[in-house]
Amino acid sequence: MIYLDYAAATPICKKARLAMEPFFTDRFYNPSAAYTPARETRAVFENARHDIAKVLGANQNEIIITAGATESINLALGSFSNVLTSQIEHSAVLACAGKNLVKVDARGRIDLDDLKNKIDEKTELVSIGYANSEIGVVQPLKEAAEIICAERARRSKRDNKTPIYLHTDASAAAGFLDLNVARLGVDLMTLNSGKCYGPKQVGALYVRAGVELRPLVHGGGQEMGLRSGTENVAGAVGFAAALAQAEKKRKSEVGRIKILRDDFESFIIGEFAGARINSASKHRLPGIFNFSIEGLDGERAVFALDFAGVMCATGSACAANSGARSHVLTAIGLTDAEADGSLRISLGRFTTQPEIEQAKKIFKKTLPKELEISQKQGQMW
Repeated sequence: MIYLDYAAATPICKKARLAMEPFFTDRFYNPSAAYTPARETRAVFENARHDIAKVLGANQNEIIITAGATESINLALGSFSNVLTSQIEHSAVLACAGKNLVKVDARGRIDLDDLKNKIDEKTELVSIGYANSEIGVVQPLKEAAEIICAERARRSKRDNKTPIYLHTDASAAAGFLDLNVARLGVDLMTLNSGKCYGPKQVGALYVRAGVELRPLVHGGGQEMGLRSGTENVAGAVGFAAALAQAEKKRKSEVGRIKILRDDFESFIIGEFAGARINSASKHRLPGIFNFSIEGLDGERAVFALDFAGVMCATGSACAANSGARSHVLTAIGLTDAEADGSLRISLGRFTTQPEIEQAKKIFKKTLPKELEISQKQGQMW
């Protein structure tokens, strides 16, 4: 089987797995206990927090360890009453935000003028995903941060004491893009261990010093009182090891994966009449491309490709699980038929050129049959 769905999940890398193993057996202690082995476990947990902060260029005390990106997003956005976000955010963000959404263009990039116009006197948080996991588009976070900064200055002059912050979901960006929070100008950042070769159900939320949040989980007061519950030491250690390795490999992997993506993308365009690349922007992740073929039933194609030996997706795993048409593809202007005829290919650390060559053969053999079936079904209806 050829795995081309790294945007949905990544395997745990060897360094993360080895780092985690002792905390499932010998070093199982609760880090809040008073005896020596527990205190040593606490030190390891805090060191993991430090290592995560180091990749972000943040202070250790600005990192909250969570049970994944969804919890991080809920903790960040749930702390504010007036949240502004874009049309193509992850479902976790959209579920926490208001209905006033910032427009995106045909490539999926946010409309900065629309962002300016939609920020009002009561807006407390703007949440813009760093990179979209369906189409790979990378957002102009620095420019968005400048807009937020200018709004803060205006409010100060008008004696408006309502704070305004910038949050980004950087889950899809880890290992591909610079995560330095100061250079990006963000106040809050969400990360997901399961997207960067670490364990699932572990994540982090960077919270700039001075930003006040409301606790999401109440109890023993762990994680600076924001996220109670016995700490997942093994998960945090694995996450820290995986994130550090992803950052170390970032530059070399970006170049290698981009070559593979461009090769496969060129094959799709050349082989299938009516194929179009969705968000063929220079501002996108190297490992993701989303394409549509006129007349294709994307869901049927995923099952047929799976049977033939290739694992890919129609969009994000969360959207596919809901059975709903992709709101991302609709927002960038695709028709219902184009959105329904889309497939997402996402490459990762273990993708090889021989795998790509084999995948091409499978696509060349499988998709024409699926197009023929779709055409016949259309004629029947």
